[in-house]
Parts: sequence; C-alpha cells; structure tokens
Amino acid sequence: MTRTVGQVRADVEQASRWLAGRVVRTPVLRSPVIDELAGARVLLKAENLQNGGSYKMRGALRAVGRLAAAGHTGVIAQSTGNHAIAVALAAREHGLAATVVLPVDAAPTKIDRARAAGARVVLAGTDVEERAATASGLSDESGHPVVDAYDHPDVIAGQGTASLELIEEAERAGTPLDALVVPVGGGGGVAGACLAAAGTGIEVYGVEPVGCDSLARSLAAGERVPVAPARTIADGLRPSCVGELPFAIVRDALRGVVRVDDDEIGAAFRLILMEFKVLAEPSGAAGLAGALRLSGDAGLGFGRQRTVGVVLTGGNVEASLVARLVVQRPSTVAAEGVAA
Repeated sequence: MTRTVGQVRADVEQASRWLAGRVVRTPVLRSPVIDELAGARVLLKAENLQNGGSYKMRGALRAVGRLAAAGHTGVIAQSTGNHAIAVALAAREHGLAATVVLPVDAAPTKIDRARAAGARVVLAGTDVEERAATASGLSDESGHPVVDAYDHPDVIAGQGTASLELIEEAERAGTPLDALVVPVGGGGGVAGACLAAAGTGIEVYGVEPVGCDSLARSLAAGERVPVAPARTIADGLRPSCVGELPFAIVRDALRGVVRVDDDEIGAAFRLILMEFKVLAEPSGAAGLAGALRLSGDAGLGFGRQRTVGVVLTGGNVEASLVARLVVQRPSTVAAEGVAA
C-alpha cells in the first residue's frame, strides 16, 4: 500500500522526537550582509556545528539506533566522508562494530575522523559504484547490514529533521520560510527537506555543483540519469547518480535545482567564514551559493519580504583547503587537485 506524503512526513516528525537530546539543536544564523546580497531574509541552519561535523549524524543515529534495537551487532557504510563519520560515531554510541568504505581520494581529515570514532576504514576506488560493491561484499561476509547514505528511509527521515527544526525556528521567530535551499549529493538531505516541508507551501530547491548534476538531469528526463562527476571543491556532492528513494520523493515535490560553480561555492564559503566566524565545508556552503544564485535568476528572485532557509550541511574540511580557498580562486584550487 502506497503511503501518503503526510504519513511519510510523520516519519520526520517521529525521528525529530527520537533525536531530541541525542543531537545538537544547531543555531540559526543571519547576516545583514547576506540578506542584502540575496535581497531577502536568509536564515542558515548551522549543521556544520552538529556532532560529527555534519547533519549526516541525524540520519546515521536514527538508522543505527533502530538496527541496534533490532539486535544487530555491526553496520557497514560507504560515503565520501561525512556519512561514514556519522555512522562510525552512531555505532560507537550503540556499542556496534562499524566498517566504512571511503574513496581512495577521500579527504584525510574525514578518514582520520572515521578511524578516531572506532571504525574500520576500507578504501575502494573513486566512484560510488566501487564503494557500494565493496560495502555489499563486506556485508555478505559479516552479516552486518549496510546503512546507505541516502537510499534508506531512516537516513532520509533523520536528515529531514534539520530542515524541520529550521522551519519550526523560523515560525517561532515570526519569519516563516517561503523557500528552503539544500545541497544535493545523493539526494537524502533534499528528500528529507521535501518531507519536512510537505503541506506547508514552502518551496524547496536543491543545489548541485556544475557537472555533478544528476538530480537536475534526472528531473528533466523523468528518470534517474547518472553522470560522470566533474572535479569540484565540494567533495561531498559528487555521487554519480541520485538515489532511487530520494528521487521518488523529490520528483514531484521539488521546486527546482540550481547549479553552482566552484567560484560561487568559494565565495559563499568566505561569506560564511567572515560573517559568522564559523567554518563550513564547500559542500555545505553550496547551499548559500545556490540561494544567492536563485536570488539573481530571472523569475526566481526571492524579494525582500521573503524568508529563505539554507541548510549548512557540514564543516569537515581540510585545513590546507581552507587556506587555499581564503587566498585563491576556487577554480585554481580544483585545477590543482586539492579536492577534485
């Protein structure tokens, strides 16, 4: 039996209640400078300050917690970094063994953080298909389930709680959201945002790096379309194809997808750093880059009386990349292969 959007939105609300006290209720940030640039009120949900350094902790903790309650003794995960870190931390919290599969070119900071959380780290290839195949094989050998980074209902519901909190906090402040902007990798976060916003009238937009736009192409084609991910400083937004479950959720709920280049992402990174004195990774800063791009696009200008929510999805970034982004154009950074 097909579940209604309202029923699935209830999963996000239930996950939010379960996660209360288990994750950080991260602050909402606002800057007059950014408001002026966007021509709208912009509220940024600082998930870069979340446990584990990203909003991935929400979905991982929800999924791993339910697996632990079902009697599982270990979990497997694959990702470019943040989901792996989150699953490792969640597994440690619940006393489960964790094995995480990362690409061979993963950021050293993310590898180190996964190991520090107690996970066994396996490096495999450079694309999601290689990592997924390795994770599946490890699952077959150990009997431990795979906690998928985006094709998992508990992960999507957990990720959606960040957007739900932003919606609730904007309402309490008397500035309810008109739009919500979320970076897109495999699509779990933006799918969760669509569920959190269901029935509210809030327009949800996804943001993808140029050349890593599987979701945009999939929406245009009406079916999932894989891409060969381009080089980008936003290393967390490079899956070759949007997830099956996220695509099923967003295909009729998403207002649109905006593509941003590395220079736009770098400019947003510097804005966040200088305006709020907090550190977001380029993948997290992509949401603000998308909101600023949308504000200037013909027919999509938000308007000064509108309120736009942006989820800053993570803050796990290499110190060397931070230094280069502060002093160099991002296109130069990517050309040098810092975070390709």
